[in-house]
Amino acid sequence: MYDLWTMRRRRGERIINGVMTDSCSAQSLARADELLAENPEQLRVKLAHEISERRRAECMANIQSHAVQLTLDLIVREPDPASFFRLLMQALLEHTESKACGVWLLDEDGSRCNLWMAYIGDRFYSKDSEDWHTLALARQDMTAHLMQYAQGWSDTIDYDGDDARLPESVREFNGEIGLSSLAIVPLILPTRNLGWMALSLGDDPAEYAPWRRATLEAIALQVALALHQNRLREQSLDEARRQAVLEERNRIARDIHDTLAQGFAGILMQLQSINRAEVAGKTAKSIDTAIDLARTHMIDARRSVGALHPQDAEPGDVVAALERAAELARRTTDVPIELVIEDLPPLGPGIEREIAGIAQEALTNAVRHARARTIRVHAAATRSVGLRLSVADDGRGIARERFGAGFGLTSMQERAERIGGSLTIVTAPRAGTEVVLAWEPPPFTIAEL
Repeated sequence: MYDLWTMRRRRGERIINGVMTDSCSAQSLARADELLAENPEQLRVKLAHEISERRRAECMANIQSHAVQLTLDLIVREPDPASFFRLLMQALLEHTESKACGVWLLDEDGSRCNLWMAYIGDRFYSKDSEDWHTLALARQDMTAHLMQYAQGWSDTIDYDGDDARLPESVREFNGEIGLSSLAIVPLILPTRNLGWMALSLGDDPAEYAPWRRATLEAIALQVALALHQNRLREQSLDEARRQAVLEERNRIARDIHDTLAQGFAGILMQLQSINRAEVAGKTAKSIDTAIDLARTHMIDARRSVGALHPQDAEPGDVVAALERAAELARRTTDVPIELVIEDLPPLGPGIEREIAGIAQEALTNAVRHARARTIRVHAAATRSVGLRLSVADDGRGIARERFGAGFGLTSMQERAERIGGSLTIVTAPRAGTEVVLAWEPPPFTIAEL
C-alpha cells in the first residue's frame, strides 16, 4: 500500500531527476492526498496506469532510437538502395521474429506502384529472382488493393491472413505460406506517399502485434526519409549529367564552327575568286558545282551548330532541303533525278533535319555507286500525319557482301531511330535499290490529353 510519505518521496525524486510531470505538481499532489485519504485503491489504480504509460513511452522511445540507429548503420554500409532495403528487411525479420516482409514503391507521379522486393521465410524475391513469377498474381492483385484502398495511403492497416478486404489470390497465398496476420504501413513524407512496407505480425497478434507494428512504423519513418534523400541525390546526379552533356554539346558546336564551318567558308572564298577569272567550258561548270557544294556543306555545318545549341527553327525546311539536295546531285551527275514532293504534314525542326540528312545520304549513294539510268525521290504524307520518303534507282543494286557496310547506311539507320522512324532498304542485283523512310508521330498518352 502506498502511503503519503512514499508519494512525497517519489515526487522529490522526480523533481531531482528533472522529469517532473503534471501529476507531480502541487495541485496533483494535493489531489493525491485526498484520494489517499478517501480511496487508497483508486489511487493505486491511477499510479499503476501512470507507470504503465511511462513504460510504454519508454519502450516506444527505445524502438524509435533503435530504428534510427539501424537505418543509419545500413545507409553507411550500403548506400545502394537495393542492397540497403534487402539488409534492412532481413534485419527487421530477425529482430521481430516475423515470417514475411515486403516493400512496394510508387513512381514519381504516384500513378503506378510495383512490389519492389520481399522476404518470405528465408527466401528473398526481386524482379531479378528466378522465382519472381511465382508471386505474379498475388503481387498484382495486392498492388491494385494498395492503390485503391484510400485509408491505407495515410494509416497503418492491420489485416488477418484471410481478411475479406484482401483480394482472393492474396488470401490464398497467405494461407499457402502460413501467414495469419500482417500490418501494412505507408511510407509517408509531409508532401507525398512513396509506397508501403508490410510485415507479418505473428501467430498470436494479441501478444506480439503491438510492438511489431510499432517497430514497423518506426522503421517506415526512417525508410521514407532514406528514399527521399536517395531520390534527391539521383536528381542531383541527373542534373549534373545533363549539365555535362550540354557542356560537351557546346564544345562540339564550337569545334564545328571554328573548323568545318570556317574551312568551308575559306574554300568558298577561293573558289569564288577563281570563278571571277576567265574560265570556260567544263572547268567553269565544275567550279560552279564546287562552289555550291562548299556553300551547302557550310550551311549544314552551321545547322549542326544550331542543333547543338537548341533554338527555335522555321518549319518547312525539309522541302527546301530536299530540293537543294536534288539540285546539287543533278550538278554532279548526268543521270536524270526526278523529285516529287506532295503536301507534307507539319514536322518539328529536329524531325526535318534528320529526314533531310537521310535523303542527302541516299541520293549521294545512288549517284556514286548505283550506276543507275534514273533516280527518283518521292516524299508524301501518310495518314495525314506521317511521312514516307523514298529514294529509288534502277542501278546495279547492293551486293550481299557489302549490304549494311559503310558509314552511310549506318548513319541513315541511326537518323531514323532518333526520330522514331523505320528505315527499309530494298535491293537486288541489277534491279536497283530503294531506300524507304516511314515516320509517324508518337501516339498521345492519357497524360498528354
